[in-house]
Amino acid sequence: MPACGQPAQPSPATWQHGHVTAATHSTLFPQAPETADAVLDGLDPEQREVATALHGPVCVLAGAGTGKTRAITHRIAYGVRAGILQPSSVLAVTFTNRAAGEMRGRLRQLGAAGVQARTFHSAALRQLQYFWPKAIGGSMPRLVDRKIQLVADAAAACRIRLDRNELRDVTAEIEWSKVTQTVPADYAPAAVKAGREAPRDPAEIAQIYNVYEDLKRDRSVMDFEDVLLLTVAILQDRHDIADQVRSQYQHFVVDEYQDVSPLQQRLLELWLGERDNLCVVGDASQTIYSFTGATPDHLLDFRTRHPGATVVKLVRDYRSTPQVVHLANGLLTQASGRAADHRLELISQRDAGPEPVYTEYTDEPAEAEGAARRIRELMASGVPASEIAILFRTNSQSESYEQALADAGVPYQLRGAERFFDRPEVRKAGIALRGAARFGGNDTLLDDAVDLPSQVRAVLSGEGWTTEPPAGSGAVRERWESLAALVNLAQDFAAAKTGATLADLVAELDERANAQHAPTVQGVTLASLHSAKGLEWDVVFLVGVAEGMMPITYARTDEQVEEERRLLYVGVTRARRHLHVSWALTRAPGGRPNRRPSRFLDGLRPGSTATAGRTAARGSGGVERGFHSRPDAAPRRTQRSPARCRVCGRTLTDAGEMKLMRCEDCPSDMDEGLYERLREWRGVQARLSGQPDFCVFTDKTLMAIAETEPTTPDELSRIPGVLKRKLDRYGDDVLAICAGQELEQGPDGE
Repeated sequence: MPACGQPAQPSPATWQHGHVTAATHSTLFPQAPETADAVLDGLDPEQREVATALHGPVCVLAGAGTGKTRAITHRIAYGVRAGILQPSSVLAVTFTNRAAGEMRGRLRQLGAAGVQARTFHSAALRQLQYFWPKAIGGSMPRLVDRKIQLVADAAAACRIRLDRNELRDVTAEIEWSKVTQTVPADYAPAAVKAGREAPRDPAEIAQIYNVYEDLKRDRSVMDFEDVLLLTVAILQDRHDIADQVRSQYQHFVVDEYQDVSPLQQRLLELWLGERDNLCVVGDASQTIYSFTGATPDHLLDFRTRHPGATVVKLVRDYRSTPQVVHLANGLLTQASGRAADHRLELISQRDAGPEPVYTEYTDEPAEAEGAARRIRELMASGVPASEIAILFRTNSQSESYEQALADAGVPYQLRGAERFFDRPEVRKAGIALRGAARFGGNDTLLDDAVDLPSQVRAVLSGEGWTTEPPAGSGAVRERWESLAALVNLAQDFAAAKTGATLADLVAELDERANAQHAPTVQGVTLASLHSAKGLEWDVVFLVGVAEGMMPITYARTDEQVEEERRLLYVGVTRARRHLHVSWALTRAPGGRPNRRPSRFLDGLRPGSTATAGRTAARGSGGVERGFHSRPDAAPRRTQRSPARCRVCGRTLTDAGEMKLMRCEDCPSDMDEGLYERLREWRGVQARLSGQPDFCVFTDKTLMAIAETEPTTPDELSRIPGVLKRKLDRYGDDVLAICAGQELEQGPDGE
């Protein structure tokens, strides 16, 4: 209240007074903030806490639509602009090229260019390529884009016939095995323990997996999982290389941390070393990739592993209306399991909108036609096609919606197709624009072009762009949509950058291509729920929400059913304003109407009865500070006894010396014969598992074993490098060798 007799002052432009835009929205070409403090403008209190928490471990629990990407990119940009972080010392990792590209684009707009934002695989591949000559020598194996043909060849070599679906599923099993660091010999028990339903006899899959690894080695190729495995192996075995990587990168940010696999977590730990300058961001309620080996445990256990961590919860939802948020919260209220115990109760920051619409259809074709008809009405009312999406559980559902939209004359695009800047028509358009920028003065096409947009229209007219879109759909329409996206981008660019030239636009396109920051393509999006993760639209149609499809038929365990619920939650939270949920009573016209709506909608859709569930809200927003969250506070770590040389007593700091538990130049009492026997045994194990020798045990670990000659599992476990997993797998053999026993050769050669 103003003081008596004083005029009221205007409210400051804060996040509470309309200064915050939708968390995932920004103008297309914003000006970079002038100062470091200006980077913080417009952030809400929790987002600002994230942005200014630049020291020590930080965990951001971010609900859907709460602006997590905004918070972490502003955090990086604030640190860079304030001179606290060096751009080249920051590594931000996420899970898709699109997400990494979006992060790079936002950092560039915030004036923090030079920060590395990559996927785990991309970052690991760069390191592997750089260090291969030093660590391994010779030519690095060629990376195969798709492993399915190799798997087919392996199955054929095993005389096992796989149909198309089995081939895909066996490939997925091999990928899961590798990211969970499961070797072929261990596949069967590991699959049983993880509750996986193998598409074939587990022994057959293990056999195919083993031959697959042999074929890769014979053909000198590697797959994407090998990129991570080999990088991990090098960083574990070569402490000099690990030190070089750690001297390059001092600060780490991990997005979508709930999707980290055990192998990715191991790589992250090797990047970090003993440091704790780590910021992770995630939401356990959006864990939908456990079939690939992803687990939210690393996110949920973060505070346990880092007792001094600052934890910030983002629950202000800037994306969706209260009606959409209410449905999303309702879905999680009925959830169970560990992820549900840590769910976040979203609070919508938007004005009220329409209630979700629930529609029941007689059959699937009628459902598709109904969605297409409603989309035509929305477009006629002014909703752009690019702001509408149809989301389904499986890709096989797409065809009927493609047909219905084509029959209705509605343009569409399939999510998951090739990346925008990789499309042939976009590459050709880029070449044409680049040529016009260099030699446009001699191009008669540009004689009548008075500004940048008209120049672009003139150039692209020679590539197939027209003022009116072609009739119908298909490849011709898709090419036109790509070119139209470039025309629209040119118009936005010219409006934002006064006096911009064709050369400026070409430079902008090059930067966007490097960042995979694609312009908007006009067309309704068709996508699976999994591929829709991280995206949003004004209008979302969730189709096929019936028992047997949601949850999917093969989701039998409680954990699998709960993941299906989270998948539907992800679908609901893609909608900003309009949400349409539908299901069909039967698949084909005339079929028996024996389907029912998904159990997940019980108690949420009109006329249904709620199932027993939770009622208490969980996870309100806020900050839980660690004990060194202040920027001026010195990081505190759990006190550990220093490692000392067992010969001279000097404190050890070198990783290799710590593994040996002695200085490098102190006399060794190693049993040379034992060391050689251990090396021979390691070679056999490596061949059986299809891995390099050092993936079993490194030379330094074998030296430490030969020097200490352990006699019990407890003594063996104290040797650095003998982790529990390796102790369980190899402990008996190693102890037997140390005791001078001869190992019996089993039927599998072990």
